[in-house]
Amino acid sequence: MHAGYRTPVIFALYFTLPGYQGLYFQGVAENIKTEDFGFTAQDYISDMIIVAPQLSDWEETSADQTIALVEYFIDHYNIDTSRVYASGYSGGGETMSLVMGKRPDLFTAYLQCSSQWDGDYDAAVKSRTPVYFVVGEDDEYYGSEPSREAYQKLHDLYEEEGLSDDEIDDLLVLDIKDQNYFDEGGVENQHGGGGQLFSRDKDIMGWLFSQKK
Repeated sequence: MHAGYRTPVIFALYFTLPGYQGLYFQGVAENIKTEDFGFTAQDYISDMIIVAPQLSDWEETSADQTIALVEYFIDHYNIDTSRVYASGYSGGGETMSLVMGKRPDLFTAYLQCSSQWDGDYDAAVKSRTPVYFVVGEDDEYYGSEPSREAYQKLHDLYEEEGLSDDEIDDLLVLDIKDQNYFDEGGVENQHGGGGQLFSRDKDIMGWLFSQKK
């Protein structure tokens, strides 16, 4: 080995999609001023590129832009494609669920926080991409029912594929937080509070960054 030669760093990649307050028309960098996902992620994987885009909307336009941006990073940086992670909070979760319905194969795992699933289910099941749903039981914006329904739909499809309960448990997590969780975290609003507390929860974020293809 030549003196001074350095082994190239292979990076993990993490995309965090923001809620309404972090959309581009709210102002530059409002997403990272109002959400901590991109900051707390640094505690889990040191050799990771963190991408926190400000979205155009929470529908197809931003979903397609997100896919294009993920592909750009994979094509232009030294990315370990077995460690490509995503999370979406609130409207960002709606967007990322659309991405999961289009190109779930790009991702190692997806964390959906305080949101609802708007994307295709079959693609996510076919790709076997692990998904973690976390939401307040009485989330003021979505409620918890959309997360329960999405979890059950994915669970049923995996059962149809012949997967055992243990195998499904490795791919799906439904985490409904009661009011005590928010009280203990010092927040009153479950929806906005989820944006604060979930990013700091080591069990939730630890699950995401422990996944590997």
